[in-house]
Amino acid sequence: MKLYYIRGACPLVPHIVLEWIGKPFEAQEVSRTEVKEPKFLAMNPTGQVPVLADGDLTLTQNASILEYLAELNPEARLLGETPRERAETRRWFGFCNSDLHRTFSIVFAAPSYIAGAEGQAELIANTKKKVIGFFHIADKQLKGKKWLTGSRSIADPYLYTLMRWAKAKEMDLSDCVNLQAFFAHMEADPGVRAAVKAQGLN
Repeated sequence: MKLYYIRGACPLVPHIVLEWIGKPFEAQEVSRTEVKEPKFLAMNPTGQVPVLADGDLTLTQNASILEYLAELNPEARLLGETPRERAETRRWFGFCNSDLHRTFSIVFAAPSYIAGAEGQAELIANTKKKVIGFFHIADKQLKGKKWLTGSRSIADPYLYTLMRWAKAKEMDLSDCVNLQAFFAHMEADPGVRAAVKAQGLN
């Protein structure tokens, strides 16, 4: 099993999950140039990471990769054991993937949406406010919990990765005390630390 990733990007999420599962895998770093080359495009025509290769199966998109890993390794209990638990996991994973991540992408790609430095700065500022609002929703959900759904799941490394981006973009989440506790808890997790170290991140 091989995971293709760009350092610090969203493949950090399945990288952490693979560490949690504890079975052999290879993590292959690719550059932003390599993902646009024919060899990589043969695996993912969109030229994006993550890509997970498992034998003759090649998966793209975090949602499919993470559910595949969770279902392939039920003993890790990363999806939930009952329909209700699985629904909660998918709900909060979807929140991270469809709300937080999708909105956050505008911060990174403002020039693709609007021309001119002034317009881009305004777009980024307004988007950051929306992203911070989403983080406040996660903060409320985490009250009294160590994990986003109450037990460890595929949603947790997603939220952690997004928080790393928020710190890099200097978003002020200091009033989100539950999120701060969650981030510290994740930073201390051996699987998280192993994935972060493997990618050469601080």
